[in-house]
Amino acid sequence: MADPATSVYFGVPGYAVLWALTLVSFFLFGRRVERYIGVLRKARPEVRWNEPWRRMRMFAIYVLGQKKMFGERAIGAAHFLIFWSFVFYASSFFWNLIRGLLPFLPIPYTDSVRWMAAVLELFGVLGLVALIVAAVRRYVFTPPRLERSKDASLILTLIAVVLITSLAGSMTESPQIYAAMWWLHMATVLGFLAYLPYSKHMHLLASPFGVFFGTLREGGIPAASEGASRREEFTWRELFNGLACAECGRCDRSCPCFDAGLPLSPKMLMHHVKELVRNGGGNGDFAGGVVKAEEIWACATCYSCMERCPVFNEHIPVIVEMRRHLVSKGEVEPRVQEALMNFTRYGNSFGTSPRARAKWIQGLDFKPKDARKEPVEYLWFTGDYASYDPRLQPVTRSAARLFRKGGVDFGILYEEEQNSGNDARRVGEEGLFEMLRDKNLKALGKAKFERIVTTDPHTYHALKNEYGEGNGAVLHYTELIDELLKSGKLPLERRLEAAVTYHDPCYLGRYNGIYDAPRRVLSTLGAKLVEMPRNRARAHCCGAGGGRIWMEDTPGVKERPAENRVREAATTDGVSTLAVACPKDLVMFQDAVKTTGLEGRLAVRDLIELVEECTAQ
Repeated sequence: MADPATSVYFGVPGYAVLWALTLVSFFLFGRRVERYIGVLRKARPEVRWNEPWRRMRMFAIYVLGQKKMFGERAIGAAHFLIFWSFVFYASSFFWNLIRGLLPFLPIPYTDSVRWMAAVLELFGVLGLVALIVAAVRRYVFTPPRLERSKDASLILTLIAVVLITSLAGSMTESPQIYAAMWWLHMATVLGFLAYLPYSKHMHLLASPFGVFFGTLREGGIPAASEGASRREEFTWRELFNGLACAECGRCDRSCPCFDAGLPLSPKMLMHHVKELVRNGGGNGDFAGGVVKAEEIWACATCYSCMERCPVFNEHIPVIVEMRRHLVSKGEVEPRVQEALMNFTRYGNSFGTSPRARAKWIQGLDFKPKDARKEPVEYLWFTGDYASYDPRLQPVTRSAARLFRKGGVDFGILYEEEQNSGNDARRVGEEGLFEMLRDKNLKALGKAKFERIVTTDPHTYHALKNEYGEGNGAVLHYTELIDELLKSGKLPLERRLEAAVTYHDPCYLGRYNGIYDAPRRVLSTLGAKLVEMPRNRARAHCCGAGGGRIWMEDTPGVKERPAENRVREAATTDGVSTLAVACPKDLVMFQDAVKTTGLEGRLAVRDLIELVEECTAQ
């Protein structure tokens, strides 16, 4: 067949027409991308070039392998096929573009290369089937928060045109049809390329880079700053979130605060960031203005949005930056302000003297060692709620008795232990976090120990991931109890003959991947573990994290996250006990059982209580 690039159209050679289209397309594309790069370069610097091999591995798994998408089965497979069809057709396009622009080169078009033509036909058919599945999902069985916008419809149409024109051109015997399909294909792709940076589908280009430059620390908090409200006050990676966002709504569908009716929408937050990058922030405040203060404070920092995001967007760091800005302006709820003042004065959120921290030991028939005065194998960092809350102190004493019974050589810091600072940091008080961290590190420096154990997942995360190196191994108590049961140091006196469901704490599960140890403990006890529909990485948050435990509910709340969760547990087949492994979960869920009228139907028990019952003589 005649070469479309060397054919003459109204006296103009085809390659000249192709050059004109290409230059216009690349100019429009390049001008917009250059503007985005200029915006990112003016933002605060942030190191995201480290550990390149680890980043390449993430890219291979989550971009090339589309791992996160496969959690949704049919649409995951469809997305995988669309992605790889896009990759092959993009490769084919640029191959053909070079051949068309430089027709003197001794290279054939892709449809003249047998293996390439076969691959393109295969992915063309599969890609069209996948597009139909995606279209049916978007327009017929539309998931919540997935928009049926004109922009999305245009993109689906353009992709379909690209696939159809390539297939039609490769299958026809007519030179006229072949040339028409070839030109329509090339013009569509060049138009597509010029249009992308100006549309919400910039994510098609940005999202692979979003994965490559994703955080290597689960739940990583941005470096200390005065907060951010203007465009240049955010880091370049925080702004890049907006460009990478596909607005698919997965973050909203997984957000417990959005589900409860709180004003936060993680998807809209990313949309606002995108508009900040595209249109600038002017002289007005982004934090507290474009994004309302009540939205910023609604987040429980449960990490669900980030865990579900297929393009590795980082919602929580953006929220923390804006909280820092609000804190610097004094725009903080009274109860949050009170908690922060208590941290400053007393080292705990309860406003209680540090000397009262170890009062929980009253009622024990032994006194835990003082790790500051004698060496221990395990330093037990008990945490505020386990130490001070009278509802939780019996559980703390149960843990102490179990450690002693299992032969654990442990001690505590008594009055020198301070709050770990996890919530203070996520509220936006970075300076307060640093003060608490430094005081705790000083106390830890006085003690001689091999490992740290804690009963609080929030404390666990801070000590393990945010205090730096040199503290030794950090364990959650479920990991230690699991070791003691496996080794036989905690022999069982009776079995737990009951159906139990287990709630994964956010800071133990999503943040740190500790899912199996608590379940092994329950299994060892003889319990029948019945999983709730939302479990492990998709567990629903109790709503207490990120300082939310100190905040008042805003008007319009449909159902608190904790109430939603206990209803889910109560309707799980045969379950009468909800096991937890976090002090805040125990408090939140026990209160929720009362407010939902589930008393008598669902008991909320800490895992440590169940273990003590099964090991007591």
